[in-house]
Amino acid sequence: MEKEHQIFGIRAIIEAIQAGKEVDKVFLQKDAQGELMKDLMKVMKRNNVNFSYVPVEKLNRLTPNNHQGAVATIAPISFQNLETLVEQVLESGKTPLFLILDQISDARNFGAIIRTAECTGVNGIIVQKAGSAPVNGDTVKTSAGAVFNVPICKVEHIKDAIFFLQGSGIKTVAATEKTDQNIYDLSLNEPLAIIMGSEDRGINPSVLKIVDEKAKLPMFGTIGSLNVSVACGAFLYETVRQRQ
Repeated sequence: MEKEHQIFGIRAIIEAIQAGKEVDKVFLQKDAQGELMKDLMKVMKRNNVNFSYVPVEKLNRLTPNNHQGAVATIAPISFQNLETLVEQVLESGKTPLFLILDQISDARNFGAIIRTAECTGVNGIIVQKAGSAPVNGDTVKTSAGAVFNVPICKVEHIKDAIFFLQGSGIKTVAATEKTDQNIYDLSLNEPLAIIMGSEDRGINPSVLKIVDEKAKLPMFGTIGSLNVSVACGAFLYETVRQRQ
């Protein structure tokens, strides 16, 4: 974690959240107690800040300073409003292409996906506030700086974002092995949002129930799945191929 993108200390984190800083994630010591920690929990929940409990050893690795059991990452970017972004893309006259990441948790995978998204002309990436990878130094480095060029929207619930996109005339396509439909047999020329699932669980079953289409990549080896960033690249470049 790059030092300029972190805050340590309970009071400092509370003040950063209340000041409207883009606090991406807070790491809390597992057994931390006290009234100030309770105040931090209230502020985080009120502002829907992503947090997780970790051993004190991890906090000590993040910073040598007196962290009081709490270290936060500050996103190096500003997140976009989904409704505003969709409206801008639709008004531009271009055929929209969005990417929805259903709780991708690895920062390096996230960065690799952002890099491919930038190269393929994705108009925006949508992630859920809770459970998603933070935008930190690893994300920036793996994306080769593309994180500064692709709008990223944080939403409360992926399902609500899908309903909004569908209501805006954008077809949603889930990348999943739980279908017989091959990605190469699906038309990707219309306004589109591609949904990629988490590294270990894939797309949430409740999300699969509401998408417009499901598609998979053909697999010929003995391993049953691809790394999510590789699979995402295949889906995005097939979209580019069809649209040229």
